[in-house]
Amino acid sequence: MPSSKPEPSIRPDPTNRPTPPEAPELIWLRPERTGRGPRPAHSRDSIAAAAIGIADTEGLDAASMRRVAAALGAGTMSLYNYVPKKEHLLDLMLDAVAAEYRLPPEPSGDVRADLTDLAHQQLAIFRRHPWAPALVLARPGIGPNALRYTDHFLAVTAPTGLGGGLRMEAMALFNGFVCQFAQYEQTAAAGAKWQAEMVGYLGQAAASGEYPHLAQAFATAGPPADPDQAFDRTLNRVISAILAPTEEG
Repeated sequence: MPSSKPEPSIRPDPTNRPTPPEAPELIWLRPERTGRGPRPAHSRDSIAAAAIGIADTEGLDAASMRRVAAALGAGTMSLYNYVPKKEHLLDLMLDAVAAEYRLPPEPSGDVRADLTDLAHQQLAIFRRHPWAPALVLARPGIGPNALRYTDHFLAVTAPTGLGGGLRMEAMALFNGFVCQFAQYEQTAAAGAKWQAEMVGYLGQAAASGEYPHLAQAFATAGPPADPDQAFDRTLNRVISAILAPTEEG
């Protein structure tokens, strides 16, 4: 028999609310615009361009969110609506720099020539943006322009017959060499006194007789090499290593 007592009303528990989905960590998974509301005053491209301008002239540390916001004439907190984290800003900067590659629609088929051109483009980009090599090594870019570069590299190296994994390893070797060379150039240019002292110190060590192989290298080294010639010589060795057949290939 049904109870004559009224059933208690069910009231929603304000504490029992669904947890909103966590925002993606990668900025590339976050939509730039939701499609609602007024048109934004800024864009990821304009923010990245402002940050790059600061980093090129004053170094990467100077490209703070506050400085970038000031360059754009925006409030610092408003910038976080476009770029939620400083790491996201770095990702945008690297991908904007990667847009500077001039990649042909298709590789020429000459793997060595195509890789040489790619390396020269990369070194030129790093010379224009001295902050970029260290950032590439610490936080490799995976934005749309970086993926375009990656896809081109894989297309260029397809004639080697190496599998996709080995070609990705080859790209890491290739990029790492260019980054390290660019960083060495910066160190040499910024520390002429240190360079001179290092050469003198190594000369003394070689003359001591304790390091016979170093002494032999110094005796046959000749004058300092032109940076571009040194780059091409070492690049040829790196490309030869990429082209060498492997058991896994």
